[in-house]
Amino acid sequence: MDFTIQIYHNFLESFRTKDISFQPFSNFIEKVNKSTIVLRHDVDLLPHNSLRFAKIQAELGIKGTYYFRAVPESWDEETIKEIAEMGHEIGYHYENLTTCKGDIEKAYEDFQKNLEALRKLATVSTICMHGSPSSPYDSKDIWKKYDYRSLGIIGEPYFDVDFSKALYLTDTGRRWDGYKVSVRDKIPVHQERWNKEGLSFHSTQDIINAANAGKLPDKIMFTFHPQRWHNKPLPWLKELIVQNAKNTVKRMLIGMRG
Repeated sequence: MDFTIQIYHNFLESFRTKDISFQPFSNFIEKVNKSTIVLRHDVDLLPHNSLRFAKIQAELGIKGTYYFRAVPESWDEETIKEIAEMGHEIGYHYENLTTCKGDIEKAYEDFQKNLEALRKLATVSTICMHGSPSSPYDSKDIWKKYDYRSLGIIGEPYFDVDFSKALYLTDTGRRWDGYKVSVRDKIPVHQERWNKEGLSFHSTQDIINAANAGKLPDKIMFTFHPQRWHNKPLPWLKELIVQNAKNTVKRMLIGMRG
């Protein structure tokens, strides 16, 4: 079974035996190690699942990056502080253009307000867009008018990673080849090349097998959505059913938007 805590343990262990470092995204931006993995976590829902991931990583001496949304389903202040205290990076998972219904000025004001609130809980130097697939607005468009660097932000993955030199893998769609059903969480300009190079994977075990065989590149960003990972049968099954339904809807949205 995929998307269980055990398979996640196996995933981490498959890299720990290699000469590879784990870098929080801010460290990756400042200085990229020769062989490195960035563990990015989008805390869309169920923040305690992210806390469980953070504890597992801390036990293994691994540091990751956790992006929190400014909505009740994600914004758990005690969880944010506890994850930060373990040495993990905290970032803002922004969706302001969606919540402000396309008004860029209001979106930027809202972004600043939420960033300031998050910085009262932890150091924040990087941000990451939340895809909001049902929304017609792409929150990255805020930066067509404003500059996040003026707010002390040093990195945003969709702008500040050279994906010609780093592989991007995300569990969007509850699968690792979810780019097929992803509205925004994908890197289309490089995906065809990665496919030709055999760097498209469906399951977590596929990635583990490739890691054990030494078939992965030396720089990778993984994006996890911890709310998808469960050990208990009922939550695991619920997530499977709900995500399959969402994938069907996202295929329709992608088709309608061309």
